[in-house]
Amino acid sequence: MSVHAGLLRLATEGNGEVVDVTEGVRTVVERSGVQSGVAVVFAVGATVAVTTIEYEPGAVSDMRALLERLIPAGAAYRHNELNHDTNAHAHLSAAIIGPSESIPIVDGGLGLGTWQQVVLLDFDDRPRERTVTVHVLG
Repeated sequence: MSVHAGLLRLATEGNGEVVDVTEGVRTVVERSGVQSGVAVVFAVGATVAVTTIEYEPGAVSDMRALLERLIPAGAAYRHNELNHDTNAHAHLSAAIIGPSESIPIVDGGLGLGTWQQVVLLDFDDRPRERTVTVHVLG
């Protein structure tokens, strides 16, 4: 089995921003030359996550609204109290969504559905420089 790696670096605004990283992941997979295997996409950081969704304004808005209802930014959190911080909601949202996705590689491409894109969600309460690692196993 061979392993190929790539990094995606991007600047985000935070505050629940959702960024489509599908093309970046696809480029790493194509450059690897792997025809059948898996791509592991991992967001580095405790306040950022990776998932798949139909990346269109309605679904993105609904996802952000759902997470705000579940984990409101303005609620009282022990993390904020103990650390004199304001981003406990970001840590919790990232933990619920998770930092990574494994995507099958089929015939040299991402085995995603027609309306499925790979997205990074940045929950921190400030702009950040983010890194996403992509490891292609084949």
